[in-house]
Amino acid sequence: MSNLPTDLKYTATHEWVRINGDGTATVGITDHAQEQLGDMVFVELPELGRVLAAAEECAVVESVKAASDIYSPLAGEIVAINEALADTPELINQDPYGEGWLFRLRIDGTLDGLMDAAAYTEAADE
Repeated sequence: MSNLPTDLKYTATHEWVRINGDGTATVGITDHAQEQLGDMVFVELPELGRVLAAAEECAVVESVKAASDIYSPLAGEIVAINEALADTPELINQDPYGEGWLFRLRIDGTLDGLMDAAAYTEAADE
């Protein structure tokens, strides 16, 4: 699997997590996920201040092929959303690990259950 940053953590449901070092994490979907979904046409993001449990459904990305639920990889409170996606959801296709991020949350709990790039590649190939 190409284009997989090794400094990120991953989930079995194809979300990526960047630990920001200030108690927050940035979340998006992987390049593999956006490739499978195709061209993004709509993104529904969680509300600021929403408190999420790990693995809780919290957002939806819609492509020309399908709608897909996004799950929070960690427990925490939503502290930022990528408002640019309202007008340009294709940022997810163009730059899934950069400008195509979905939301940031203040981490409340552990990083248990997240995979490194090698483990994610192995899981995604199954």
